[in-house]
Amino acid sequence: MKKTALLTMLSFTDPDLRQQIEAMPEGTALIGISTTGQAIAVDLDGASPHVLVCTAAGGGSTTMLRSLTAQFLHQGAHALVLDTKRISHLWAKALPTVTHRGNIAGIHDALVHLATEVERRLDLDGDLDTVPRLIVAIDEANATLRRLARYWETFRQKDDPKTSPAIAALEQALWVGRAARVHVIFDGRPQATVLKGAARELFATVILARFTADTWQVLAPDAGPAPKQRHPQQGHFHVIQHAEANETQAIRMTDADVVTWLTDPDDPTA
Repeated sequence: MKKTALLTMLSFTDPDLRQQIEAMPEGTALIGISTTGQAIAVDLDGASPHVLVCTAAGGGSTTMLRSLTAQFLHQGAHALVLDTKRISHLWAKALPTVTHRGNIAGIHDALVHLATEVERRLDLDGDLDTVPRLIVAIDEANATLRRLARYWETFRQKDDPKTSPAIAALEQALWVGRAARVHVIFDGRPQATVLKGAARELFATVILARFTADTWQVLAPDAGPAPKQRHPQQGHFHVIQHAEANETQAIRMTDADVVTWLTDPDDPTA
């Protein structure tokens, strides 16, 4: 396909774009538009139910997590937003179907509860038609997991497992997410030393920006050599799916866009 220059911005306030987003099938969220003019989307019912976002600082990962999570919430999903910076996802605090946790003790407890919820869902033996999807959005995931490991060591008893139960819960959600309708959006580069079994193949959609050649080789080895990156542009990502990479301009949804859209969806200014 012939490539064209990427748009400089895709704003949710564009009525045509908003209409396109609202027409997406359940379980699907629009990432953005590629250089070929193709709509690039996440499909949670596709090859893998999880999404990996990995960027250098300022690469737009927080905006990406917000945009994708908001779209699934609009479709009726619930969400657990883990925000170790405590201020990156304040929009989540305003929504009734979202649990926002920022301090490490709260994140630990939320993930331990997640393990119980996953088991409850698995016990339904696939009868999940009335059970909402659960999105687990983890900002700054690498730092969060390191802090969870240290937090567990502060009060782990001799007979307790060495691995943090919170980290074990996340691993479980990654492995059985499809069966439980639990979907992880992971912001970071998974480390085998922390997530022992969470191989990169668990993420069928990998979204990269401002990446190094090494990061590309680790997270997108089947998509060929690392492409040359243009001058950093806000919202410019490479999206890898099915071993194919698409340069994509992502949609931009602000905190205010999300809150207004989800609390007052008939407001045309959302």
